[in-house]
Amino acid sequence: MSNIANKIVVITGASSGLGAEAARHLAELGATVVLGARREERIKTLADAINAKGGKALAVETDVTDRASVQALVDTAVKTYGRIDVLLNNAGVMPLSPLEKLRVDEWDLMIDVNIKGVLYGIAAALPHMKEQKSGQIINVSSVAGHRVLENSAVYSATKFAVRALSEGLRAEVKPYNLRTTVISPGAVQSELLNSIHDEATAEQLRSVVPGFAIGADSFARCVAFAISQPEDVDINEILFRPTRQTV
Repeated sequence: MSNIANKIVVITGASSGLGAEAARHLAELGATVVLGARREERIKTLADAINAKGGKALAVETDVTDRASVQALVDTAVKTYGRIDVLLNNAGVMPLSPLEKLRVDEWDLMIDVNIKGVLYGIAAALPHMKEQKSGQIINVSSVAGHRVLENSAVYSATKFAVRALSEGLRAEVKPYNLRTTVISPGAVQSELLNSIHDEATAEQLRSVVPGFAIGADSFARCVAFAISQPEDVDINEILFRPTRQTV
């Protein structure tokens, strides 16, 4: 894990769950973490806790549906620390529902956060990394980006898109010595279930998923594994599930 020490890592969706745990873990391994999320108080509290333990963290209020906000997050990291070594495009929402319910506003939200938010992150970080001739972009997909599960058509579509974007990015950035990774978690403990507002779908998942979901530290370790590889090793995709998960 020595390759993580002193790296500048920008994380979106850092106020809870996977993003927060990744921030804690990477900070413990010596990275400087720049935390982006809408819930400013949450990321400030997390940054304070990391700094109090001897780590290095900076909180920047960020809305990934706003391109200028994401640009400001990345630019703040570069202005403060001189570079950006890793961007973890982690922010995501999962308001699952059957298509026939026509929850179009939720479809739009998933597209804005899960796809456009990733693209805004790439747009903000790529010019800096091209100039540096180094860097790594890690995008978060899902098992639902490999399989279309019940009531997940739109969510799965966004996560399939993240995988497609990641592969296209991988092919294009080779001249600049950049690395790209897409991580697809299965059931991991987070606040994603809270974003499901269709009562029948929410009830179904809340009656099953908590019974086998694994801790967010599992995701954090995958992120650390991808970052920690020697610079000539590019871990392109990680798919992981709880051992008990069947789908």
